[in-house]
Amino acid sequence: MENKESRFKPFINGLINENPTFVLMLGMCPTLAVTTSAINGLGMGLTTTVVLTLSNIIISALRKVIPSKVRIPAFIVIIASFVTVVGQFLEAYLPALNSALGMFIPLIVVNCIILGRAEAFASKNGIFASALDGLGMGLGFSMALTLIGCVREILGSFSIFGISFKAPLEAAGLSPVAIFVMAPGAFFVLAAIIAVMSVIRDKQLAAGKKTKIKDVRCDKDCASCGDSGCVHRFYDDKDIED
Repeated sequence: MENKESRFKPFINGLINENPTFVLMLGMCPTLAVTTSAINGLGMGLTTTVVLTLSNIIISALRKVIPSKVRIPAFIVIIASFVTVVGQFLEAYLPALNSALGMFIPLIVVNCIILGRAEAFASKNGIFASALDGLGMGLGFSMALTLIGCVREILGSFSIFGISFKAPLEAAGLSPVAIFVMAPGAFFVLAAIIAVMSVIRDKQLAAGKKTKIKDVRCDKDCASCGDSGCVHRFYDDKDIED
């Protein structure tokens, strides 16, 4: 049982323990920009999941043949190839979603979640574990973007996944809070969710309980940090010296 749980640990980490949005604070650009609605958040999240999972698999498979000094450019070429394919698929079969996400589809190439997982995990682990890591991180990202999009859409336009319930609320004298579908609304919702998670984690720790919400805050200087597997660093000390 323990072996089975350990095999699927990368998947669980991405969903909860090390959620890329709420815990690791990665991928903030699409998180804040495209979550004006739940469907946009879900679409962006699933698109990123596909690219992340496939790129993790290929990078893991080629990890022993990619020279260390050119690994980052190699990773970017692999990621860009999958982004191009996914972008063409969206343009052909989901034009409305492709139009809504706009330039944020090609910008997946430089999404720090994908490049970070390629460097920190896929380049150091087997294909199965890397696939689980990509899938877990991607679904965790999708869950986060969808949740933020739901809150913003409900409060900002009285609708959810495009289904409006504005009429009965307006009849009761309520009106949408327009700021939630504007840029500041993304910051408000993201900050509120992270604050709630931090309070839950701190209370669990204060009560002596185990918590699955990881605290990744550190007081180290990245330039002098020796943790080459840290998701916040793409290069180790040897690379810097070279």
